[in-house]
Amino acid sequence: MNSFYASVELLSRPDLKGFPVAVSGNPENRHGIILAKNDIAKSYGVVTAETIQQARKKCPGLICLPPHHKKYSHLSKLINGIYLSYTDMVEPFSIDESWLDVTASLKLFGDGKTIADEIRDKVKRDFGLTLSAGVSFNKIFAKMGSEYKKPDATTVITHDNFREILWPLHVSELFSCGKATTQKLLQCGIRTIGDLAGSDKELLSALLGEQGRTLHEYANGLEDSPVARYTDHSRAKSLGHGITFRRDISGKEDIITAVTALSDKVCARLRSKQLLAGGVKVEIKNPQLKVISRQTQLPFPSNTSADIKKAAMTVIMNEWNINEPVRLITITAISLSGINDSVQMEMLSETDNEHTSQRELDLAMDRIRARYGDSSITFGKLIGNDIGIDISADSGEEDN
Repeated sequence: MNSFYASVELLSRPDLKGFPVAVSGNPENRHGIILAKNDIAKSYGVVTAETIQQARKKCPGLICLPPHHKKYSHLSKLINGIYLSYTDMVEPFSIDESWLDVTASLKLFGDGKTIADEIRDKVKRDFGLTLSAGVSFNKIFAKMGSEYKKPDATTVITHDNFREILWPLHVSELFSCGKATTQKLLQCGIRTIGDLAGSDKELLSALLGEQGRTLHEYANGLEDSPVARYTDHSRAKSLGHGITFRRDISGKEDIITAVTALSDKVCARLRSKQLLAGGVKVEIKNPQLKVISRQTQLPFPSNTSADIKKAAMTVIMNEWNINEPVRLITITAISLSGINDSVQMEMLSETDNEHTSQRELDLAMDRIRARYGDSSITFGKLIGNDIGIDISADSGEEDN
């Protein structure tokens, strides 16, 4: 999708067409990071992940809108529904990107370019959004084709033309070639994708390890991983929620307040998706933006907020000096499984009255929120907090 978050926001704000627009966090709560931007903002040099202050130095007239993640997720599912009308071999790569294998659909719908152009027209007509498509013989070149020409375009990369199209590009344009890797390659005189393709594979392996071989294969069009069926990727592998606090927090009470809110958010989403967590990962960022990440396994799969909170607090107490200031905490449920995939929770509930009570409390809160809204009920500890926890906020969610 082209400038997905910003384009979705502009659907309800047609008055902002023609202006530089970005989707960002709330600067008052220190969520002042650019999440997405439209093409006009891009022309000023605005980039994702920079601060609002930095972006407005480049573009003084930049208009910042808050994110609505549920809206993006809903539209993503609808757009993937269009893809699924052509093939069931649809593999989402992110909320706004998917790979499609249309090999078995060619006799029904025409060649790859015809299908890509039809999809672009349908998405534009049905949702008022544009996308760019890459058509190729493997996933990496299809992905790079989708980046090659924007917005609203189809690029076809074949066995015959990929050297002409891709090899002159800077090596950093190759899929999965990050900044550190790019710097190492440049130091060895490897500046373009063509340079990389022609380099000695053993030299690249010595320089970059296994990644060197992988990038060499990518550059030469030798990647051959299959596209997965959509139903194989419909379940998230992890599910998390993070908060950048209005002020730096420190001390046990502050941290308990934050972890209570985060655990509640994460577990409510687990239950809505009929999932259980087998483990918990905690990320902590200090005011200097240094991040530590630690995880632990649960004694049994759970989607009860008390279980997730207990595990997260154990990690934090063991791995962090609670008197040190904290800017951000993220709690992520990992090792997910479906409720029907595990019997341990039911077995436990028959013998552990405390766990059963906690589970019933969470389910009761789910029912109240479903009827009266997310802010209708919460934990008393969260009411009137001064650290920036909004019990109804639609932000900070991440499924992988």
